[in-house]
Amino acid sequence: MTHRTIGERGTALTSEDLAALRENLHEQRLFREEQLRQIAADSPYRPGGPHEPQAAARIEVGVRLAASARMVLADVEAALARMDAGAYGDCHLCRRPVERERLLVIPQARYCGRCQQVREAGR
Repeated sequence: MTHRTIGERGTALTSEDLAALRENLHEQRLFREEQLRQIAADSPYRPGGPHEPQAAARIEVGVRLAASARMVLADVEAALARMDAGAYGDCHLCRRPVERERLLVIPQARYCGRCQQVREAGR
């Protein structure tokens, strides 16, 4: 069994963990792609059709949902690319390993918990 040390306090991400995380990321990618197709298909605006007062609100919700889905999809694809490049699990700020528990919960995480808190505090 191959182990790659990820995170502090001696936690390790096993090859089985990596396989499960890759599968999770692939499932997330398929879900987000389908979500974007549904949002596009459900668009309330039809050229030449009647315009209801709620149409603008539904369009705005659709635009925001699509933007969120595209952002998550980009994060998922970036995580898969990091896996392929052998750089998965390295924090983008401090370059230290991202905690195993964090990756198991958020497989597309780019930052360790400490750096994520610093980023959020700076907003």
